[in-house]
Amino acid sequence: MTNQEIRLAGPADVPRVKSVTDAAYHHYIERIGVVPQPMERDHAAAVVAGRVYVTGDPVIGLVVVEERADHLYLDNIAVHPDAQGTGVGGRLLRFVDAHARALGLPEVRLYTNALMWENQKIYSKYGYEVVERRVDGPYDRVHYRKRLG
Repeated sequence: MTNQEIRLAGPADVPRVKSVTDAAYHHYIERIGVVPQPMERDHAAAVVAGRVYVTGDPVIGLVVVEERADHLYLDNIAVHPDAQGTGVGGRLLRFVDAHARALGLPEVRLYTNALMWENQKIYSKYGYEVVERRVDGPYDRVHYRKRLG
C-alpha cells in the first residue's frame, strides 16, 4: 500500500488506529478540560463494524464513518501529528465525500468541539457549513454539514 491509498481497516490496524487517534487528540485534553470522545471510542468494534478507513503504512491517518438514512456521519478524522500539514487530512475528507456519493447519500455531517478552532477552519475550507452549536454534557460542539452536488 502506498501512502496515497485509503483502505478499509482490519483487526491488525486497531493498535495503530488507537495510537494515531490518541496522538492527534491528546493536546486538546488541557484545552477543553476533558478527554476528547474519539480517544475513548471502542476502536476494535468500529473496525469490526467496517466503519474505519486508514491510509499509510504504518497508518498515519484515518476516518471513522457511519452510514445513516439521509447522510454519512463522519465520527472521527485523525492524522498523526508527524503527518499533519502534508495533505493527508484533505485526502481523507475527499474520500469521505466520494464514499457518501457511492452510497447515494446527499450529505456528510460531523461535529467538532468549539475549542478545536483549527478543525473549524479546515471544515470551512472543504465546504462544510455550520448547522448549529450545541452543548452536550461537558462538550460544546459545532455541528456541520456538507451537501454533495
